[in-house]
Amino acid sequence: MTGTAAAEESTTADTLASFEKTSDPRLKELLEGLVLRLHGYVRELRPTLEEWERAVEFLTAVGQKCDNTRQEFILLSDVLGVSMMVETVNGHGGGTESTVLGPFHVVESPARDSGDSIDLMGGGKLCVVSVRVTSTDGAPLAGASVDVWQCTEEGFYDVQQPGVQPLGNGRGLFRTDGEGHLWFRTVVPSHYPIPTDGPVGELLRATERHPYRPAHIHFIVAADGHRPLTTHVFVADSPHIDSDAVFAVKESLVVDFGLVDDEEKARRYGVTGPFREAEFDIVVEPESQPGSEPERERESEEAGR
Repeated sequence: MTGTAAAEESTTADTLASFEKTSDPRLKELLEGLVLRLHGYVRELRPTLEEWERAVEFLTAVGQKCDNTRQEFILLSDVLGVSMMVETVNGHGGGTESTVLGPFHVVESPARDSGDSIDLMGGGKLCVVSVRVTSTDGAPLAGASVDVWQCTEEGFYDVQQPGVQPLGNGRGLFRTDGEGHLWFRTVVPSHYPIPTDGPVGELLRATERHPYRPAHIHFIVAADGHRPLTTHVFVADSPHIDSDAVFAVKESLVVDFGLVDDEEKARRYGVTGPFREAEFDIVVEPESQPGSEPERERESEEAGR
């Protein structure tokens, strides 16, 4: 072994040893895994000092671009596919597939009643969205919390246009009725580019990637006794449905927003003229399902008593 190779191994060993007193075993495991992979990356690709400095400058710029309405680190995680990878490895199966949170979620959406409109701008492409929330056995979940947010038909979220859009436009926090159902009026969202005025935009340009996301509506669903779910519904005929910049499209989440030209139905929903309509179920998983890891552990403990 050469002196350089020995020094490389020694650096990795010393770094790993520095975590030996970590009292949290999961934290220790995560840090050790990170160090092993980062050191392996450096040994394999052997970046120059100038390249390393540029990487530090890039990450510094990512942090400096973050504020109360912009999360550039989430954006970076998204475009590198890390956000979707985390969602994928945490999937349990049986429920609606999860997707990324995205950089434009706010902590508190305005509370709304079923049937309300979340479009405060008077957009032209009217849409009615009907959602039914169920458990994996098909039972409707009454009183489930459903947090909704979307962009306008021009492709902007409220936090991107202060002074143009009222805060809360395109957002709503709903509760399902006794049948697990809710509906709301809105506009058909547009496809849009993720923000490219920061370091993540520079990365996309350097790699000749487009910044576009297909049209979608975000949902976070929470129900007692069930795992929270973060997901999207994608508009089936949207541009870029096959090339989402953040890799979040899943076939099961693509929904037809069909055109409805029925005056009676329009009156019932409180809209005028032809409108688009989307109807779909969102299925959330119980906290502990038969066959899940926690359930198997509990069954094993009971069997040993």
